[in-house]
Amino acid sequence: MTTTLTAPRKPASPPVGPTRPSGISKWRRRIPLLPALIFTIVVTQLPFVATLVISTFQWNILRPGDRHFTGLSNYAFVFTDERLRAAVLNTVVLTASVVLISVLLGLGLAMLLDRGFPGRGLARTLLIAPFLVMPVAASLLWKHAIYNPDYGLLNGTLNALYQFFGADHGPTVDWVSTYPMPAVVISLVWQWTPFMMLILLAGLQAQPGDVLEAARVDGASALETFRHITLPHLRQYLELGILLGTIYVVQTFDAVYTITQGGPGKQTTNLPYEIYLTMFRKYEYGEAAAAGVVVVLGSIVIATFALRTIASLFREEVSR
Repeated sequence: MTTTLTAPRKPASPPVGPTRPSGISKWRRRIPLLPALIFTIVVTQLPFVATLVISTFQWNILRPGDRHFTGLSNYAFVFTDERLRAAVLNTVVLTASVVLISVLLGLGLAMLLDRGFPGRGLARTLLIAPFLVMPVAASLLWKHAIYNPDYGLLNGTLNALYQFFGADHGPTVDWVSTYPMPAVVISLVWQWTPFMMLILLAGLQAQPGDVLEAARVDGASALETFRHITLPHLRQYLELGILLGTIYVVQTFDAVYTITQGGPGKQTTNLPYEIYLTMFRKYEYGEAAAAGVVVVLGSIVIATFALRTIASLFREEVSR
């Protein structure tokens, strides 16, 4: 009878690789972030919750004893009031005009600055400067230094042209009263075109050089190269500029308040300025809070698309 001896089996070695942190270690890592998280919640979320609560009340400070809960009636008023509907239309016209014109001008300037020429650095700095001016200061500059009918630059230039051709004096145009919406749009375009230019210039400089060189070797013209190579490459950068510009321009208050104060005849009253009037002229806190919540929710929807566009840009850069 023979017996066979078998070697004892070695215990299986644990798999080599990174171990998952336990729940306790995860919380230890997150503890240093808690103060910043608490501060962010206190500064941003608590006021928004308070706004939500106020939006469910009928509250006019001229009648302090008449405050009562009304549910969603303020929101029904927001969507049915004629003034707010007109403010929504003005907001759409103002935002679309500023964003589209800024994108087109920014694209043209970005293509010029993408070429090499003496003094390009100085030109970039000068073209970025309007975006660095404070909004109220920029609005005051346009209202008084450019649009003023008595000593503004526009009327001064017109008078100089008329006198150059033999006339005694040129026309005196009150630009803000005669063309209120274009006056606000032009001032905002001047301020936001550098922002669009920077985004699109970054997209132009991210173009693959070998593709452009291959198109040049194949005999493609500049227009064909722009149409079939540059423009498709800039699509996501254009989307990003339009979305971010829309988020910021839709909240414009400084230019409307400083240049036109919503007039004449509320032709330039947009949603932020109408909310201001409801809050500080009519003293209807509930209605103003409801309108503010609607604007915030709309901005969140736009911001979601903007964040998705930014994420797709980063994924595209990483995959290269």
